Parts: sequence; C-alpha cells; structure tokens
Amino acid sequence: MALEGTLDATVSTDGIDDSVTFEFTVTNTDSSAAELQFPDAAKAEFVVEDEGREVWRFSDGRMFAQVVSSERLAPDESATYEAEWSDPQPGEFTVAAELRAREMTCEARMSVTVPE
Repeated sequence: MALEGTLDATVSTDGIDDSVTFEFTVTNTDSSAAELQFPDAAKAEFVVEDEGREVWRFSDGRMFAQVVSSERLAPDESATYEAEWSDPQPGEFTVAAELRAREMTCEARMSVTVPE
C-alpha cells in the first residue's frame, strides 16, 4: 500500500482566540484499496517542535475512546484529519503529522510561523 500525506496549517492571531489549525490529508496512491485499522479514536498525531524541542502534542492530556475502527480508502481517495493548537506561542516551528493506523505509515512535515 502506498499512502501519501500532505499537511496544511491555518494561523489565526486576532489577539483573542489565537490558534493554529492543522489539516493532515492522507491519499491512497496505490492501485488497490487501503484498509486503515485504528486502535482508538485518535486517527492522527500532530507534534509541534521548536529546534527539535517538543512544544505541543495533540494527544497530550487528552483521552480517546478505546474503539477499534477502520476506514477504507479507494485508489486516489483521501481522508483528512484535523487538530487545533490553541493559544500558540509566537515563533517558527516544525510540525509533523503522522497517521496512527496499524501496520500503515504515512507522515508529513511543514514549517509554520506564529506572529507576535
């Protein structure tokens, strides 16, 4: 199976509800369907780093339903997973998103700048 990931970020800094919204899109680039098996309700992990030091992790302090689920991606079909980093600190960061499916790997990275 061949999965390809892309990551986008939208920075909102209005001084009241500052946030960064991440969208991780996973596309099945194979000619056959991909069956994604997830061990719990968290389907993707998002990590923000500042020069290799972890600043924020989507799953920290969260609990996810312990429900095994699956998702089928036909050839050329995509699924998008989202996360929001509330009250981000200003700076330049590296963001990594990783699919949390069993026996399937897909990740994407990008840089994001949060203005002061």
